[in-house]
Amino acid sequence: MNLIGIIGAMEEEVSQLKEKMTDVRITKKAEMEFCKGILNGKAVVVVRSGIGKVNAGICAQILVDDYQVDCIINTGIAGSLKNEINIGDIVVSTDTVQHDMDATGFGYPLGQIPRMDTLAFPADEKLIALAQEVCREVIPEIQVFAGRVVSGDQFVSDRESKERISKNFQGYCTEMEGAAIAQAAYLNHVPYVVLRAISDKADDSASVDYPAFEREAIRHSVELMSNMVKRL
Repeated sequence: MNLIGIIGAMEEEVSQLKEKMTDVRITKKAEMEFCKGILNGKAVVVVRSGIGKVNAGICAQILVDDYQVDCIINTGIAGSLKNEINIGDIVVSTDTVQHDMDATGFGYPLGQIPRMDTLAFPADEKLIALAQEVCREVIPEIQVFAGRVVSGDQFVSDRESKERISKNFQGYCTEMEGAAIAQAAYLNHVPYVVLRAISDKADDSASVDYPAFEREAIRHSVELMSNMVKRL
């Protein structure tokens, strides 16, 4: 690939990647800093999108329009929706769905965007396989899961909400950006994958676990991302 786009919602999720880059050139657009340079021998554009689906979608479209990236990888942290997925584990998206999209009154399935031809946006199979392989090699002490990532403009922390989202969408984790990035990638025919390190369990403990384990989750994301880029 000639150029890899990497999006993180928060500065904490991309700052360590930026520190590893060389020959960096920064361009500002839509209140975002696009850092183009070399990471592990590969040309990349690393950017903090900001939190939420609108920010994420705008960011992905800029990567397509202004940089003509060959793929988009969304890295960051998320909350588990399955008891077997532990804090620090990695979820690799097989597809993504927007759990807060509700057009059921018009006859659409819950989560499907009206007049789009799909409920879920499938991730690139080669990127999925590579992410799993690299994760098992460089972070063998944790588990890696391939499954659905669900996104919405909500911080989901209580057990009741997690159980409802899990039941409706069979998701593996929940966060606030991935499905918007996936939608932009889908519409532009650009391969994508979402990588999420788990920062809280599938119960009511998010407010307790999150501050303590965010740093570890981000460390795993950075380790996976930097080694994955090397092989693309």
